[in-house]
Amino acid sequence: MFNRLSRRCFCTLAPRPWLFVGLGNPGDKYKGTRHNVGFEMIDAFAESQGIPMSTAHSKAIFGKGFVGEVPVFLAKPQTYMNLSGESTGPLAAYYKLPLNQVLVFHDDMTLPCGVLRLHDKGGHGCHKGLKSVIYHFRGNREFPRLRIGIGSPPGQMDPKAFLLQKFNLTARQRIDEALQEGVDALKLLLFKGLAESAKRFNKEQKYKHLRVQNLPV
Repeated sequence: MFNRLSRRCFCTLAPRPWLFVGLGNPGDKYKGTRHNVGFEMIDAFAESQGIPMSTAHSKAIFGKGFVGEVPVFLAKPQTYMNLSGESTGPLAAYYKLPLNQVLVFHDDMTLPCGVLRLHDKGGHGCHKGLKSVIYHFRGNREFPRLRIGIGSPPGQMDPKAFLLQKFNLTARQRIDEALQEGVDALKLLLFKGLAESAKRFNKEQKYKHLRVQNLPV
């Protein structure tokens, strides 16, 4: 697979490879928590494309394959969330990828549960995983990201406790639906490019946002 992947990646006319990185915390303790939806998006995409996540690379669980003719690398950093850049930075450097070909998936408390947004760049929004990634990209914020809405803490609940809490049944159903929507958006991105796919996808998600923003979870 590696030799085939290498030959196809470096052919002059071949599509440029993408690195998809899902942020989260390793271990069964954190599986299914709000903070780990980035991992879940990687798993959903890998399963949909038949890409095994079966190797270790740069402190990440790693997989590689093709979607059509587009080479894709998938990673779940195992450094714990706050040190995600220790894996993401070396991976991007190893494959000599421009940062506009590195897409980071992460949870977002400012979006309603199950609502997604695809952006070409941005800040860290106090997300410590993103902050670490930006640090290891030498302060460069010009990389795309897929924001996965998990809702906001109820009442006076500690945000840290909220992030490490598992979804209830209603929220779990919304996240599962969002994961499939995310997979579809990623496939569109690989075939149509970031600008067109983000414009189409974000328009759909804007309407979803309006529908669900006041619904209980």
